[in-house]
Amino acid sequence: MNIHRIGVISDTHGLLRPEALEALRGSDAIIHAGDVGDPAILEQLQKIAPVTAIRGNIDTAPWAKALPQTDVLEAGKNAIYVIHNIKELDLNPRAASFTAVIFGHTHQPLIESKNGVLFFNPGSAGPRRFKLPISVGRLTVKNEELQAEIIDLKL
Repeated sequence: MNIHRIGVISDTHGLLRPEALEALRGSDAIIHAGDVGDPAILEQLQKIAPVTAIRGNIDTAPWAKALPQTDVLEAGKNAIYVIHNIKELDLNPRAASFTAVIFGHTHQPLIESKNGVLFFNPGSAGPRRFKLPISVGRLTVKNEELQAEIIDLKL
């Protein structure tokens, strides 16, 4: 499967907004970076594209035990490492040949490059926390390069 557009969502905490679903439409794959909160969310995302989902700190119900703590998605020549809490990262992404690290947990959108590795947090798509935006993200593969963008759902 050729993956060119990857929708990235995190911290839904049991709430999947129609605006988030709309922003993810057209994705070739979707990453959910944890704190799903309800298995129905993954079922709805699966209707759009294949989903790579990991378990977040609130995902403690029996259904969530099937979700891994971390996962890897390949997009062309890019290896993408997915973890919920970046503070639990216990490997050197560059040494492990990862192009990007996708994470959530902080509810704060972030696009940052460190030592040639993209660190990308789409922010939170679930219930609002403090004055943080409600957002999802998109990774686009162009000429084998990953480009990240934050999509503010303006809620």
